[in-house]
Amino acid sequence: MQTTDYFTDEIKREYFELLKFETVGADPMKLRECVNCAMWIKKWLASMGFSGELMQAPGMLGTPPVLFAERKGAEGAPTVLFYGHYDVQPADPLEEWETPPFEPTLKNDGRVYCRGAQDDKGQWFAFLCGMRRFLATGTHAPTIKIVLEGQEESGSGALAALAPTIKEKLHADVMLVCDTGAAADLRPAIIAGLRGVSHFTVRLEAAAHDLHSGQFGGIAPNPAQGMAELLASLHNPDGSIAVKGFCDGIEPPTEEERAAAEAAALSEERYVEDMGCPPVGGEAGLTITERNSFRPTIEVNGIHTGYGGPGSKTVIPAGALAKLSMRLVPGQHPDRVMECVTRHLERHTPRGMKLFIEDLSGEAAGFRLPLASPVFRLAASVLEEMDSRGPVFQWDGASIPVVSALRVASGAAPLLVGWGQPQDRIHSPNESYGLDQFARAMEWGEKILAAL
Repeated sequence: MQTTDYFTDEIKREYFELLKFETVGADPMKLRECVNCAMWIKKWLASMGFSGELMQAPGMLGTPPVLFAERKGAEGAPTVLFYGHYDVQPADPLEEWETPPFEPTLKNDGRVYCRGAQDDKGQWFAFLCGMRRFLATGTHAPTIKIVLEGQEESGSGALAALAPTIKEKLHADVMLVCDTGAAADLRPAIIAGLRGVSHFTVRLEAAAHDLHSGQFGGIAPNPAQGMAELLASLHNPDGSIAVKGFCDGIEPPTEEERAAAEAAALSEERYVEDMGCPPVGGEAGLTITERNSFRPTIEVNGIHTGYGGPGSKTVIPAGALAKLSMRLVPGQHPDRVMECVTRHLERHTPRGMKLFIEDLSGEAAGFRLPLASPVFRLAASVLEEMDSRGPVFQWDGASIPVVSALRVASGAAPLLVGWGQPQDRIHSPNESYGLDQFARAMEWGEKILAAL
């Protein structure tokens, strides 16, 4: 496979046009960008014979549209549902970008740098370019349905609400997702499970306004200190989760799953290389793979309080805010877990402060798929043709919240194969996607549809 055979000048032009849309779906100010992007995709798909429509969930006007497109296939052929998302993470912090975040740049290292270059515009666009190659052969094709949404990075609220109302549209035999990672050195990986996710905001308030730390120090409650104490209470000294009831009912992996996951694991040295720090987070006494694939987490994503400018400003902040996310595993129900966390935070709120829990979103359960799935066997044969090393099975620590909802609504067997690598730096400044990865995603799209 030659990369240049796949990443042609035409594809580069289209890919760069797509990346220039500033589709930060969580930002209401970027709604127009999201709508324009969805319309661009609809037009692009129409050139391949897809009929498409932009959809809104009932009562959710003002959110990025869901694009649904369909191309009827040969009589008796299976129906394939493809899912992806066109929204991206915010570009912050802007000062750390080496090139403008929404100006795609192909560098000499063979990587395209831009927000969304990989997550998920690059992955799904490459797959659909492979689909275009397959359709151009004139071979009998399956019926192909495509769902692309604009809120995956902020919880998939619209699509999750819409999915149960459009089951007939979504009905399919197989659901393909290209929003995950390959193993080390681009060895193919079939994702046999994903963790679920919920995210929320915690606020503490005390005084009516910031106070002079000399006049009121030792008298006024300090929300900055209180937030530190509150967040620290979520974990035990060994890194395990201290919230009562949080881990109740967790379904442990089978020995077969555990062995398959460990066989595909990266080395500790590779994690140090990719992260820039030792992989010592989470529960002590468990392997890296166990912590990332089969155990839940509560992570602090950001803390905002007090003064952070140059020099000093001797104040006691009136309030503090923290953003948190939880990764959930099979056996944990998002609502029940959130109830446990809420009770814990209420019990540990420092005296003299008011607690507020807001902006709850995501609320998706984790899942694992049976390794004996027929669609896995089909995928493995295709991936062995692409790479003589054959595929590995992985249980991804990340989450695609709406996949569970689409799985239920469509009745389709999920098949998650993606081509991300740690050096892509998704969700970080200087996100990028290699042309070799793009070519692999294209080849996968072409060949799996031919096999189906």
